[in-house]
Amino acid sequence: MNQAANDLAATDVAAYMSELGVRARSASRALAAAATAAKDAALLAITDDLDGRRDDLISQNRRDLEAGTAKGLDAALLDRLELTPARIDSMIDGLRQIAALTDPVGEIFDLKFRPSGIQVGRMRVPLGVVGIIYESRPNVTADAAALCLKSGNAAVLRGGSEAFLSNQAIAASIQRGLESAGLPTDAVQVVATTDRAVVDQMTAMPESIDVIIPRGGKGLIERISAGARVPVIKHLHGVCHVYVDDEADPHKAFAVAFNAKTQRYGTCNTMETLLVNATIAADFLPGLATAYREKGVELRGCDATREVLGATCAAASEADWDEEYLAPILSIRIVDDIDAAITHITSHGSMHTESIVTENLTKARRFLREVDASSVMVNASTRFADGFEYGLGAEIGISTDKFHARGPVGLEGLTSVKYIVLGDGHIRD
Repeated sequence: MNQAANDLAATDVAAYMSELGVRARSASRALAAAATAAKDAALLAITDDLDGRRDDLISQNRRDLEAGTAKGLDAALLDRLELTPARIDSMIDGLRQIAALTDPVGEIFDLKFRPSGIQVGRMRVPLGVVGIIYESRPNVTADAAALCLKSGNAAVLRGGSEAFLSNQAIAASIQRGLESAGLPTDAVQVVATTDRAVVDQMTAMPESIDVIIPRGGKGLIERISAGARVPVIKHLHGVCHVYVDDEADPHKAFAVAFNAKTQRYGTCNTMETLLVNATIAADFLPGLATAYREKGVELRGCDATREVLGATCAAASEADWDEEYLAPILSIRIVDDIDAAITHITSHGSMHTESIVTENLTKARRFLREVDASSVMVNASTRFADGFEYGLGAEIGISTDKFHARGPVGLEGLTSVKYIVLGDGHIRD
């Protein structure tokens, strides 16, 4: 971004966003027509640039972390903000995976002959300009840019103020990668101001932005969804469950339940409530509770759970069943059977990710069919619910909507379809 644009961003947010939107719309047309080879070349150039500038990335990220600590950001937020060497590796690996994926743009499917002699099918096309509003995790900048680029969409990215320097460092690598591949640098624009007015501007620009994808806290997403004039792909929060059935393998159940909570606390696919069948609770829960306590997890349980675990488990309030903790806190409820488990999930789940541990195939199939969530699992940790683990290379978000995309939003989720008709001079009678 040139100095004039930076100056405009600092003095007139509305004018700055209007100019940014015009440039994004223009770039989206060029990107929609770009060859797969050019898009892949840009992605690989971005990965090389990021790889070669690790020290600068970590330095800028450290400055963000220091500023966040000084502002009193909590541990979960600081964890999401941090760029460790391993997370940089993961970010780079995600970009390379996206480059290796099949380009969805231009794919023709469902092509069928009609009685009139014409062929009717559908073709995948980019959405146009995708606006992403997100908090904390700077790796989202790279993931979102890469997915939009590969799917032929221009991107307008507005990261959280707490990650501003980290995001700008990643944006610089993206710009250099686009330029080296001969693609318009305006195809990916990272907003160069922390002014909160940008969010309202982005959600009121249907002439420039085709869809908004918010990633962040429930308050941010509710605010965006309530006032947006641009379509929104969203999930409000992740209240995820694991149900341990009476026919579960205890070793599998222990591993899944422990990993789903403790592998990482500050993510939307972390288990927040554990449901345990009453038949096995007395045998299963004590050992698992000990492991949780050794990991520093605070337990809150229903009355039946507290009878099993005693004073080591606090009483769960009614509000706990609806809480996305994003912290080392876990609610536990003992339920009579799979019916009670599904009823609880239906009442308190957020339609994000739900898992059952059971060796009974009939129960597993029933859980898959009846539980309404964007990801439903059998004998697996909820932590698998992300684009990288699903083979999407990365994800731009996890949608709990039912339209236009659901679950981890990868390349196909960033495309639309149009009908195509192939004829040979056909006319309608």
